Amino acid sequence: MRPLACERCAAEVLVRKSSWQQTSVQWTARATAACAERDAAGGTSGPGGTGGTEGAFEGCRSLRDTIREAALRGRIEVVDPAGPGPGHDTDADADAGSLPGHRA
Repeated sequence: MRPLACERCAAEVLVRKSSWQQTSVQWTARATAACAERDAAGGTSGPGGTGGTEGAFEGCRSLRDTIREAALRGRIEVVDPAGPGPGHDTDADADAGSLPGHRA
């Protein structure tokens, strides 16, 4: 996993892009606190979060875009680039981190 800062709010997470369809994001407490979209959603999910769907954080679009651009520009490696390319990126890249340490 490699550190990557969101271009919108500078929240720094750890990212691994296994393929164009799969991304892992590990959120730190600092990144969770810094994420503008998480703050705007008014809640978090996972340990210490709301526990329900009301206020649950579904993911950060800005971080998803940052990860995609970083992969396209070679700033983060796509470990297995075989298969559909970036035009067919169907994973929710940064639904990036509903849970700290879980899949993006």
